[in-house]
Amino acid sequence: MSHPILTPDEVRRCVAKMPRLALAHLPTPLEEIPRFAESIGAGRLFIKRDDCTGMLFGGNKTRHNEFLLAEALRQNADVIVWGAGVQSNNCRQTAAACAKLGLECRLYLSRASHNDDVQGNLLLDHLMGAKVEIVDIPVGPGLDDLLQAKAAELRAAGRQPYCWDRVHGRPIAAVSYVLCLAEIVEQMRSRGLEPGAIYAAAAGATGAGLALGRAALGLKGAVRLILPIRWPWNVREDMAEVANRTAELLGLPHRLTAKDVEASEDYIGAGYGTVSSQGRNAMDLLARTEGILLDPVYTAKAMGALIDDVSHRRADTGSPIVFIHTGGTPAVFAYRDELVGPVK
Repeated sequence: MSHPILTPDEVRRCVAKMPRLALAHLPTPLEEIPRFAESIGAGRLFIKRDDCTGMLFGGNKTRHNEFLLAEALRQNADVIVWGAGVQSNNCRQTAAACAKLGLECRLYLSRASHNDDVQGNLLLDHLMGAKVEIVDIPVGPGLDDLLQAKAAELRAAGRQPYCWDRVHGRPIAAVSYVLCLAEIVEQMRSRGLEPGAIYAAAAGATGAGLALGRAALGLKGAVRLILPIRWPWNVREDMAEVANRTAELLGLPHRLTAKDVEASEDYIGAGYGTVSSQGRNAMDLLARTEGILLDPVYTAKAMGALIDDVSHRRADTGSPIVFIHTGGTPAVFAYRDELVGPVK
């Protein structure tokens, strides 16, 4: 069954029914990076600067929080309960948004994949006034359960917490990346171009939104999602399910299956939160050809995948490629030792 192809304006009209806050600097720039493209043997290559969304050094989670924290306010929340890794870009942007909105922010941060030196994102969490507790539970279902338990404690004490919830939160957050893809399409078409492929580091709401956006906007080019972490579930099925719940929220008839989600675990390296040699090389090359800094955990690995695809002729270099920079640069300071000196 075929579904209607929407214009970017029609996508925006669908999204307009959702509660939303104005937190991000939008639209973010779309820059061509010709020196980098030439150095890797690509044709035209563009970078979508979602590291420039504002809200304390920006990133993709600021787009998410326009919808998630609007929902929190709709529910009359007075405290936000969030959690992730100790160098979480998500938590850093959420702490800043809470400061702006006058909400208490409680963060439960896992040191399972990185030390807890007060540097990078963790330093910024403290500067934003978040109440931080460091835990040893790895990012994933165990940490999700802890967040729910902490929210229950607050609720029992008479507070009104809004808690990060993988089931209910991700479909709301994914709305923002349906919008982002509409933004990219509009920016490319203003140049008389259609994206031949889109790359992003994504394993959840961002990827689900991009996959749904591709279907809704009728894009022929691939949306290639490079996973920064191995989840204990089928990621393609999971993202398709999130995308379908997002479609329901927006009143869209489009439905995805796992085969509609192109996601790769091939570039994670030694594990989540570690620096890979491919990612480090990609990070160095972009910095030294274009003056743009990636982060070592997410975007550097995704750019490493793009370079690998170009070098092995898996990417169509005859069509423009768009790379979405989802942010994360404050983490660079926490990875000083891994980023100084020769690539390992």
